[in-house]
Amino acid sequence: MGIVIAILIFGLIVTVHEFGHFICAKLSGIKVLEFSVGMGPKLLQKAKGETKYSLRLLPVGGYCAMEGEDSTNSDPRSFRNAKLWKRIIVLFAGAGMNFVLGFVMLIILVSMMDGVPTTTVDDFKRTIAADGAVTYYAQSYETGLRQNDKIISIDGTRIYSTLDLNYVFDTCDPNVGHKVVIKRDGERVKLDGVFFKNTYGDGGVVDFAVIYKNKNPLTVIKGSGDLFMSMTHIVGLSIKQMFSGQLHKEDVSGPVGVVSAISESTEESESFLDALFQVIYMTALITINVGIFNLLPIPGLDGGRLLFCFIELVRRKPVKPEHEGYVHLAGMVLLFGVMIFATYNDIVRLITGVKNG
Repeated sequence: MGIVIAILIFGLIVTVHEFGHFICAKLSGIKVLEFSVGMGPKLLQKAKGETKYSLRLLPVGGYCAMEGEDSTNSDPRSFRNAKLWKRIIVLFAGAGMNFVLGFVMLIILVSMMDGVPTTTVDDFKRTIAADGAVTYYAQSYETGLRQNDKIISIDGTRIYSTLDLNYVFDTCDPNVGHKVVIKRDGERVKLDGVFFKNTYGDGGVVDFAVIYKNKNPLTVIKGSGDLFMSMTHIVGLSIKQMFSGQLHKEDVSGPVGVVSAISESTEESESFLDALFQVIYMTALITINVGIFNLLPIPGLDGGRLLFCFIELVRRKPVKPEHEGYVHLAGMVLLFGVMIFATYNDIVRLITGVKNG
């Protein structure tokens, strides 16, 4: 069941992406030859005007085929003959719809929570004796953090939501002091040598709680926006690690690994609501990831095509279609190779039972 859900999530994300291209192409007057939901053999197809609408067998993607995307075309309504600003909007619209889907998913996610989490400190790990004496187990309190402090950054990493806090705590050393920027009484304050460590029991780095706001339309939208910023931030950090070589080749994962992760998270959930929460969370994270990755200036991706649009803007004339086509072909071959390698990693992990990270 989890695998079916994962495939449907991929299908939704890609279809929404292609719908962004489709609707903006239509609004821009660019001729759309076909809009397809799914890939592979056709199940249904209906022509309406100049566009064919298809439903295909494999629910793992889709596409929007426009007239004259990759070649010179005499049709005045072809993609390459459209005004430059229209082409830029059409190319960006796919990722834009991924971001819209991600934000909608996060609004649903926050609405399911008991309260809206913030990055403002509520209380610290502590005990109160019968005589009123307070013993703090939270090293963050002992090293400068206080109640009602709003955490802005830790070691230069911007903190937008509790998702960023979890990301930092998952990677930080409890025995190392950190540089923390907070907002206290309306002013930004820098703290040096802050330790995140609970000295009671099994310990751990999480030694304080955060304030949760009551849910209303404003707090839900604000909380969703904070989570959206966190996800884009974390995806950006992951991409940076990948290109800088900080990410080991064994950590590279592809669609098989993502499907496996979604399947595991849903099947291990204790209730239907918990499983639904996990599905919505994963959908938001993946669609934001897809949106950001597609905007990278890599040949073959929307970002690569946008790069050629900006080159045209500077040169005041387009690059020859055949030259641009060769570059995109090379990029697609490279991406295909990376995908094969990532899939190989995923399969090895499934066979050996070794989990990523």
